[in-house]
Amino acid sequence: MDGCGGDGRRPRAVFMAFGTHGDVFPIAALAAAFSLDQQQYSVVFITHSAHQNLSAHLAASNVRYMPVSSPPVLAAKQLENIAYGSVESNAEYESFSRRKETIQIEHREECLSYVEEVFGNDPSIRSDFIVINFFALEGWHLAELFQVKCIIAAPYFVPYSAPTSFERQFKQSFPLLYKYFQEAPTNTVCWTDIAHWMWALFMETWGSWRNDCLNLSPIPYTVSDPVTNLPLWHVRAESPLLLYGFSKEIVERPGYWPSSAHVCGFWFLPMAWQFSCDNCRGLLCGNVNPSSEGILCGNHSGLEHYLMGSSYSSLPIFIGLSSIGSMGFLRNPKAFLMVIKAVIESTDYRFILFSSGYQPLDSAIRFVASSVPESSELEATALSCDSTLLFNSRLFCFSGSIPYSWLFPKCAAAIHHAGSGSTAAALFAGIPQVACPFLLDQFYWAERLHWLGVAPEPLKRQHLVPDVDDTLSINNAADVLLGAIRSALSPEIKAQATRIAHRLAPEDGVGEALRTLKEKVLCE
Repeated sequence: MDGCGGDGRRPRAVFMAFGTHGDVFPIAALAAAFSLDQQQYSVVFITHSAHQNLSAHLAASNVRYMPVSSPPVLAAKQLENIAYGSVESNAEYESFSRRKETIQIEHREECLSYVEEVFGNDPSIRSDFIVINFFALEGWHLAELFQVKCIIAAPYFVPYSAPTSFERQFKQSFPLLYKYFQEAPTNTVCWTDIAHWMWALFMETWGSWRNDCLNLSPIPYTVSDPVTNLPLWHVRAESPLLLYGFSKEIVERPGYWPSSAHVCGFWFLPMAWQFSCDNCRGLLCGNVNPSSEGILCGNHSGLEHYLMGSSYSSLPIFIGLSSIGSMGFLRNPKAFLMVIKAVIESTDYRFILFSSGYQPLDSAIRFVASSVPESSELEATALSCDSTLLFNSRLFCFSGSIPYSWLFPKCAAAIHHAGSGSTAAALFAGIPQVACPFLLDQFYWAERLHWLGVAPEPLKRQHLVPDVDDTLSINNAADVLLGAIRSALSPEIKAQATRIAHRLAPEDGVGEALRTLKEKVLCE
């Protein structure tokens, strides 16, 4: 690679992130922060077209948005809609696995096309790089193709682990390569890197793509000498920089992690990115201290009154499951609402439910609202089209979005899916939590919250979102949920949540990631 922009050309940085909101948006925040800090760079962000709402925010930070057509979640129903528009309108039905394979091929073609557009016309320079999350491993292979550095950035620890037989099979299949990694000098790629996360780069699904489409060796780190046809193992690659977007106060860095792994602190989005209402954004983002005070726009005065009204004797409890519905886990939205109703009927708690715009849940909310007329002080307050009151005005349903940093300090506790973003926001707000994990790293975060003493034992899925809405299932779920809420609101858990929030307050995760990136990657 050439020097650092010696020909006067702007260095290039590609940020590539795939997955749902919590997987993608923190990486976008890093891209925006980097672009504003390093204005000599040409910065692009590659992600799903479903995250189109990022484009304006990124453009404001001089980041070019490049959308790929693959969906963030490959749920069976989504695949049918993508392939056909509707099942009834098609004579033939493609299997889930076949359609998934087709989407994967198209996805990789689009990734190659975009990265080639960025790096393909000019030789790379030392300061060019690609940043990927763990669901964008295409970027690693493309970085090798275009001879640029690759950095990994993740708002959570590795969301998947190697198969138990991986090391044994790797050693049997590639004994010399295994020895090469085991004997690696300090700060070069070694078996610790492979075992921690890089094992996924060696799976068969990548080999054919590398060989057939990228003209690379099917196995990483086995480039052959053109004369001897032997692997160039005397060339030792530097251990790749790995940036983690969580706090050392919450996750202690194990000694067996690669030395190149850096724990930066939680990565929060710019506040302006977190509003569905432009008027609320204008009011709150102009506030001197928006995390604790602020006035919503007139259309959302009902939400503000529900949160801050003097007529209420207690704070509401937040409930939100983010992308869980779109991932296929919220199969019976009515049952979910009935569980909340059962808790309300046996307590004096109030709740605020964020539906995250999940259409089946919003439909269930509208159905319940239309069948039971409400009467309360808030009835006279005109609610916006994204707000609905249920169950004697003790459940406020909101399909829009507003920053958790503003919302959570006005809540008594947060019930959520243990996603990294919700977890971090509640920790910073210093409120108790009730976690109900569904997949991947959510189980870790849920257990971690309990271990830290800021949450009771994690809920099982059926105790928050049962699949059936018979009376027995609803009552059983409500009993367990109520017990978890009461435990979360105990003086001990509330005090511990406050203590941890004080320890986290000085952290600036995005700023620390930016400093590390500049120190480790940029030219001096």
